Amino acid sequence: MHTPKKAVATAVALLSVAALAGCSSSTDPAGGDAAACAPADGPVTLEFTSWIPGIDDAFLLAAGTPGFGFRGGEVWSTHVAFSGDTRQWFERSALGAAVLGAGERRQPVALAAGARLETPVVVATYSDAGLDGLSARLHPWIRSWSTHTGVRPLTLNTWEAVYSDHSLDRLIPLVARAAEVGVERFVLDDGWFLGRTDDRRALGDWVVDPRTWPDGLGPLAAAVIDAGMQFGLWVEPEMVSPDSRLARAHPEWMLDTPAGTWRWQHALDLAQPDAAAYVFDHLDALLREYPIAYLKRDHNRDLLVPDSHAQTVALYALIDRLRTAHPGVEIESCASGGARIDLGILSRVDRVWTSDTNDPIERQAIQRYTGVLIPPEYLGSHVGDAKAHTTGRTASLSFRLATAFFGRAGIESDLTRLDEDERQAIAAWVAAYRAHRPLLHSGRVVRGDGADAASIVHGVVAPDAGEAIYALVAVDVPDAAVPAPMRMPGLDATAEYEVTVIDFGAVGVLQDVAPPWLHDGVRMSGRVRADVGVAVPLLLPGEAVLLHVRAAAS
Repeated sequence: MHTPKKAVATAVALLSVAALAGCSSSTDPAGGDAAACAPADGPVTLEFTSWIPGIDDAFLLAAGTPGFGFRGGEVWSTHVAFSGDTRQWFERSALGAAVLGAGERRQPVALAAGARLETPVVVATYSDAGLDGLSARLHPWIRSWSTHTGVRPLTLNTWEAVYSDHSLDRLIPLVARAAEVGVERFVLDDGWFLGRTDDRRALGDWVVDPRTWPDGLGPLAAAVIDAGMQFGLWVEPEMVSPDSRLARAHPEWMLDTPAGTWRWQHALDLAQPDAAAYVFDHLDALLREYPIAYLKRDHNRDLLVPDSHAQTVALYALIDRLRTAHPGVEIESCASGGARIDLGILSRVDRVWTSDTNDPIERQAIQRYTGVLIPPEYLGSHVGDAKAHTTGRTASLSFRLATAFFGRAGIESDLTRLDEDERQAIAAWVAAYRAHRPLLHSGRVVRGDGADAASIVHGVVAPDAGEAIYALVAVDVPDAAVPAPMRMPGLDATAEYEVTVIDFGAVGVLQDVAPPWLHDGVRMSGRVRADVGVAVPLLLPGEAVLLHVRAAAS
């Protein structure tokens, strides 16, 4: 079961490296955690620690020259490619030297003579072109060793659609609707296993519940495959409920004490070989019995232990063993959304769930900052219901579609309860996403630096700069009544480009206030687009416009 988490699921710590006279900082309202510099009369050390990477972890520490942003300034960054305890720090001495450091956070280790200690990789990156320059170096490198090189299927996940209301009668209509709008993968979320009547029990008992599924998962999987989709399944194999057969049979496998119960669950001590073997055997049995193409692997609580090294290493070994046994199965790292997004886990999985919040206003910030490190094709981004599951805020369908368009798109809504117009809009969005997916999942991520934080610009530009898709998004009430022109970074300054709108319903709403080009298209040079920009309508919070830019034929 999933609960609301901090809105910014993956934090980026932003620091300004200024002169000895002192420096200033601010907390970026869009999602970057900023830390203040110290006075000039002595050394300073700023340290970030975590139990697992993610929600409250500065998973990327970036320090730059004063005034750096997405498009300008010198920036240095560190990231620890490890899914356990980490440390990152920034030091500045009275003499002016500044140092970024990072590594694993663990108990002292005594090595015998001749012994070796292998430590996690620290990824250090430099950019002279702001935070986007970091992405321009990190994303191609990550893609060079990615575990997944094919098409990233568009997913429907059942959690916010039906929660734990599982039955063949309930889900078959949803399968049909998913196929109709063009979904490529159907994932059955929490609620399918033995005794799972609510979120207080049954974690660890990874056997299909015969009361909920008297004929097993075979009929549902067959219906999904017959409809032309892949079948996926949710699991949380690192966790165990005190009220479960597993906990009663093996209380010694719990990693923490009974006092450490959180969310009615404990972590399973995977460093114990028998516990790891139990998990592998049950997952292996499921993958052998059913045509499962995808495992959504969740992790919904922190590890409240003094040292997470052994658990993390055992987790990696378990995933590696599972992938060896089932090389065709894709694996997602969920972890309540952003609680475990790092390059250590990314080398073993094909997708991450970016955040448990589907609120598109919050998702704009979450995806903007998580995407500094992680390429968009890894970042699960789903269209949820009009009323957000985690915040209760309501958003238009066009805004939800525009937000989920960038990343690894999917749906987290009960399509059987939508009207025909809504389903047609989603089908058009799916078709557009699938048509533009090659660009979205291979291009260079760019983000604009605007004076008004209420309005943000981001996009993806083809490697040859021959094509791009941009989003102009309003996340708050604008400062000015007349919006500044929209600049489109990353294009070839010498080329001519044509711009058209990818419309999911927003342009019709803006009919009376939109400039003519928004309906008729416009042609101008890449230099003008990047340096001057184009006139745009005044957007209110929760409105977005998507633009497709293509180099004009000479």
